[in-house]
Amino acid sequence: MEVIFLGTGTSQGVPLIACDCAVCTSKDPHNQRTRASIHVVMDGLHVQVDAAPELRLQCIRENIRQMDFFILTHGHADHITGMDDLRRYCDLLGGNALTVYTTEEGMGRVLAMYPYAMAERPISKGYAAFKLIAMPGRLDLPQGTIESTLLPHGGLATLGLVFTERSSGKKFAYYTDCKSVPPEAVALARGAEAVVLDGLRPLPHPTHMSIAEAIVVAREIAAPMTWITHLTHLNDHAELAASLPPGVAPAYDGLRLQL
Repeated sequence: MEVIFLGTGTSQGVPLIACDCAVCTSKDPHNQRTRASIHVVMDGLHVQVDAAPELRLQCIRENIRQMDFFILTHGHADHITGMDDLRRYCDLLGGNALTVYTTEEGMGRVLAMYPYAMAERPISKGYAAFKLIAMPGRLDLPQGTIESTLLPHGGLATLGLVFTERSSGKKFAYYTDCKSVPPEAVALARGAEAVVLDGLRPLPHPTHMSIAEAIVVAREIAAPMTWITHLTHLNDHAELAASLPPGVAPAYDGLRLQL
């Protein structure tokens, strides 16, 4: 299994507009963060999770040439506004609609934002078409399984995802945009080789886990490696990496995991 971190930043991205702080003016490329999303390749199956506003640039940068289906964790702007750029992958699917798995809230947001894309096929070559399906608790595929669990994120629930590749048995958990990780989600992620957790900033936040809260959850899951994502400009990559306990590290745009 391969996991490609297309983006690891918060809803405002880093550098922040009109900010001259040390992180926003840093020359360290690890501090250049586009909005959070990942691309998972599981026994040749290509799954995109979320569509940041920078999706087009992210896919060009990481040479993403295939997308078999798409998972939207929730309908917030930093995860959904890049979906129009999925039109290219409809072309690459032979002009067919791209399957989109999401929550009921997510489906409502896609319908509201992309009514022109609700079709079995694009209205013309180069247009997007989406086939909306409610994400099940367990999606069984020839290449493995994708399990989902709901995570609290302010006034809505976001999808936490656990991928298990059939050929290797490798397991990977992705829990972004959440204020906490309930016991059932902790249990689902146990046994994963790598886990990704929301860890917005050092300070507490009403809808996201702080760095300290993410570390507590990392210890509960006890994966060999935990990566922190959805990072703000309050986190300098090198300083954060040096402060984290063994087995926990800040993710960065362009990071690739081979599991």
